[in-house]
Amino acid sequence: MTGPSAGPEAICLAIDLGTGGPKVAFVRLSGEILWHEHRLVDTHWLPGGGATQDAGAWWDLIRDMARRGLASGAVPAGEVVAVACTGQWASTVPVAESGEPVGDCVLWMDARGGTYSRQVIGGPVGGYAPRRALQWVRKTGGAPSPAGNDPIGHMLYLQHAEPEVAARARWFLEPVDYLTLRFTGVAAASHASMIAGWLTDNRRLDRLEYDEALVAMSGVDATKLAPLAATGSVVGTVLPEVAGALGIPDGVRVVTGVPDLHSAACGAGAIGDFETHLAISTSSWIGAPVPFKKTDARRSIVSVPGLSSQRYVIANNHDSGGRCLHWLRDALFPSSSFDELTELAASSAPGAGDVIFTPWLTGERSPVGDPRARAGFHNVSVNTRAEDLVRAVLEGVAYNDRWLHDAVESFAKRRLEPLRIVGGGSQSDLWCQIHADVMDRVVERVGDSVNAHLRGAAIFAGLSLGALSAAEVRDAAPVEATFRPDPAVRERYDRLYAEFPRLYKAQRPMFARLNA
Repeated sequence: MTGPSAGPEAICLAIDLGTGGPKVAFVRLSGEILWHEHRLVDTHWLPGGGATQDAGAWWDLIRDMARRGLASGAVPAGEVVAVACTGQWASTVPVAESGEPVGDCVLWMDARGGTYSRQVIGGPVGGYAPRRALQWVRKTGGAPSPAGNDPIGHMLYLQHAEPEVAARARWFLEPVDYLTLRFTGVAAASHASMIAGWLTDNRRLDRLEYDEALVAMSGVDATKLAPLAATGSVVGTVLPEVAGALGIPDGVRVVTGVPDLHSAACGAGAIGDFETHLAISTSSWIGAPVPFKKTDARRSIVSVPGLSSQRYVIANNHDSGGRCLHWLRDALFPSSSFDELTELAASSAPGAGDVIFTPWLTGERSPVGDPRARAGFHNVSVNTRAEDLVRAVLEGVAYNDRWLHDAVESFAKRRLEPLRIVGGGSQSDLWCQIHADVMDRVVERVGDSVNAHLRGAAIFAGLSLGALSAAEVRDAAPVEATFRPDPAVRERYDRLYAEFPRLYKAQRPMFARLNA
């Protein structure tokens, strides 16, 4: 498929569709961000565990931001050669043949399909029927959630509880695939975008087809699954009417959309085997490309389809990472900025006066899968000050990341260092240093780390179009600052961290009783 010439200095229109709202940027394929903007969107919280967003509003905002970027004078429109979409995954958009949504996007937090998912996969062992779950794990690496907060749960919910929406839908699409359809008019998915659908045989990533047996077991309507394209391939070119409305050239190519896990790896410059990144966004995770398919069901860690048909990437997730600081500000310090909060935390000594915060605001996924777990401050006394509480939140997220990192290193069977850190939480020098101290690992922050996903989307487009080689990606994300563990606080953090997993184990029965 031909299009405008693509060299490293050519420009990509990059979209990062986060849960908080879309970011749009114009980025050179070599990683230089020329212009970017972020707009917020509302999440609709519904009875029974529902969480939705207006997918039509995403598209309106994205087009508006793209036009504003081109009008800014910072972007030479004639040099735009590609579009790449990344962002949230495990969400479902019901879409008409025309590409228009016929209902709201059912978000990754939406668990209204749990009743139907449990009929498919539910059982007595950790909520699963072991024999059925094993069939999924053997082929895909994972299995649909009995809680219903994944695409199978979403699709079953729409089919059973909102049949009028399901009837109007030609496709059930992941958000990145929905955006790709709006740009190209072509409905397509990939092994990477369909990770959480658990409907592809991931032992052979070159097989561009859904597994018929798994689709039949799931009960989803197979006719509404978009055809699979190879990860990193070109889906199509931007529709003439869309290109004209935006002001970009004809023939701009659109590559397959990828989850934020994949764009974070690219944006961190960590796409080589075992090169590791740590993301602190709304949620948090630790990822690294690996050459093997593997599953640790007990700790909810799996290697999923990666950036090509030859590689996988380690996947896991903390439901709450940077969200914890948002929660703390809104609940206790509503007039404070995040910079003011981290400045306050810096006035508390490492260890936060021995206060421990457990950051499970909406449950946990890795290294324990427990949607009933909840957050808390522990060991608070009359001597505890406000700055101790703020620092305890920052340290609690780091304790949780250490808990996960220990499990990921066991999964990879090697020490994983340095950690390239990205996401909104990485902007804080204090939080980066806390992570280095708590995890006892060197932490490297890449430049403009808050926009790493946007840079990563453009780098992914550059790889897909052949404008960049894999060997050039590390340098496309230069390190801005390095944080090394401080030996002086090692013993203190080790002592406090030792209590962290014990707190979960001790409270697990209470979580089950109170949050059933």
